[in-house]
Amino acid sequence: MHTITVIVPAHNEEEGLPATLESLARQTVRPDRVLVVDDASTDRTGEVASSHGVTVLRPPHNLGSKAKAQNYALPRCSTDLVLAVDADTVLAPDYIETVLPAFDDPEVSVAAGTVRTRHTRTLWERGRSTEYLFGFHWHRPIQARANSPMVCSGCCSVFRRDDLMAFGGFPERTIVEDMDYTWSQQIAGRRAVYVSDAVALAADPEDLTYLRKQVWRWMAGFCQNVRLHLGRLVVRKPLLAVWVLLALLEILTAPLWWATPFVLAATVHEPLALAFAWWAGAELLLTIPPLLYAAHRRKLPVLGVLANIPCVYATKAVNLVYAWKALIVELLLVPLRLSRGLTVYEKGRADTVPTRTALAGG
Repeated sequence: MHTITVIVPAHNEEEGLPATLESLARQTVRPDRVLVVDDASTDRTGEVASSHGVTVLRPPHNLGSKAKAQNYALPRCSTDLVLAVDADTVLAPDYIETVLPAFDDPEVSVAAGTVRTRHTRTLWERGRSTEYLFGFHWHRPIQARANSPMVCSGCCSVFRRDDLMAFGGFPERTIVEDMDYTWSQQIAGRRAVYVSDAVALAADPEDLTYLRKQVWRWMAGFCQNVRLHLGRLVVRKPLLAVWVLLALLEILTAPLWWATPFVLAATVHEPLALAFAWWAGAELLLTIPPLLYAAHRRKLPVLGVLANIPCVYATKAVNLVYAWKALIVELLLVPLRLSRGLTVYEKGRADTVPTRTALAGG
């Protein structure tokens, strides 16, 4: 029988936190303890957490990062498993029950489920919803079958506490602790597991301001981990290295793919409209089948899922800009000592006070 403690790092999260804590209270397998780290909030985060009957930890000063807040709570965990949940993420009622069996395998160090968007109100949320449905029903199952998942999502990952403590806690050396830990454990010969039946709903960017800051963090963090781990991945976890290299190749070739209709029109003298139609057809051929499977798998309305496809190109454009920026900054300028890279993350949600989160340079 596994025991589990939940850690919820929270800074100015009074609006999103109640839904998160209520979802934990509704779990079919209840956690043994819930720890909310009120990291120097200036709103009612601490009061909201206390009203839900959980343990609230208040560091003496702002710790400056999600990983540091999680590490502040880690010594208070005495259970064999630790579940890290973001303060704006809602877990399905059977999330814990569904993930726990993965840890019957003593080789499993970290596991996480499927992430979906909580809301699809704006262009950006609809685009992110499509990205999640595609990624978690195409890329992630393939990686899981190869025993090489790219990342166990930090908003809803379960960790084996002994492994986490032996590693030194949640890694603070990069801007994305979830990918850092997932890669590190696989390099060390431990297993990371994707549990597709466990579902978490994340609050994703509702406006461009928040989206661009979040994507910059993700892309910079990915490149920081490439710089830190790629050599050892090639030697110790080659299949994971393949996924990483394919992701880099996709970033490098994306501008060429987006330019394809114009190149065809200019070189083979096809009408631009026809060239674009061929390009769009190829895109839809690659995109629609996984989305249809995702709609069936998650019992979502097919027309609603397909209607969001145009929105994904707006988020893809933002992804591409910041992916290239990350390549240049993290993989070129940082090694040349011309930049420190991204060491500060400004949360940027429209409905909260902007939060500057300092991280140790990686």
